[in-house]
Amino acid sequence: MSLAKKEFKKVTTHSLQQMKDQGEKISMLTAYDYTMAKMVDAAGVDCILVGDSASNVMAGHETTLPITLDQMIYHASSVIRAVDRALVVVDLPFGTYQGDSKQALNSAIRVMKESGGHAVKLEGGVEIIEGIKRILTAGIPVMGHLGLTPQSIYKFGTYSVRAKEDAEAQKLLEDAKALEEAGCFGIVLEKVPAELAKKVSDALTIPVIGIGAGAGVDGQVLVFHDLVGMTHQFHPRFLRRYLNLYDEITGAIGQYVQDVKDVDFPNESESYTS
Repeated sequence: MSLAKKEFKKVTTHSLQQMKDQGEKISMLTAYDYTMAKMVDAAGVDCILVGDSASNVMAGHETTLPITLDQMIYHASSVIRAVDRALVVVDLPFGTYQGDSKQALNSAIRVMKESGGHAVKLEGGVEIIEGIKRILTAGIPVMGHLGLTPQSIYKFGTYSVRAKEDAEAQKLLEDAKALEEAGCFGIVLEKVPAELAKKVSDALTIPVIGIGAGAGVDGQVLVFHDLVGMTHQFHPRFLRRYLNLYDEITGAIGQYVQDVKDVDFPNESESYTS
């Protein structure tokens, strides 16, 4: 039985909390530029993540580590200009907050002032609590990120599911509670067992958004390029492709090339007369 949804003219962190409280699932999707964000927002997505995954899908890097704060601000600024309704959360990139709470605050302030973003997201648990608290003292909303944290990929050595063992699962639950206690408005859980993710969501009062974390959490997030099939060599279990744009776009471009070669484009109706 579907629940009646409250229509939010503008989604805020408070809106997301209301959704969790009322049992309404939260939709979240990445966007990195104006045109993409315009479509995502118009489709009714509740929360847009300007993810450091831009390092992969926009710049072609193997990991999220190379992207800079300046580049994240550029992407976030482009997204903000397109958005009317969704809450826009911006990733703080690797090296801009770990180990130095003052740097974390300065990075978050730059994102908010220079991009117009609505909130920031940081990866990690108790290790970064001081940075989170310092950011919050400036009135900047913070979303946490636990489980598979891509900025720590060289530490993990693999993109496999996290927290399958009891000790890591217990630490994840403790980290989640610590993030909530510190003042985070929500948490992303990435690639953790569904049973654990539901346990975390049930234990917290704040929203838990999953990616590869099952259906027992408060919402879902995917990378835009994966959802619409612009990427075609990435096939994790959690991904549902709603389109196959890679084949459609390459097919359209191939037809354009052929039409140019055959002098079929432009035709008379596509040309100007004196």
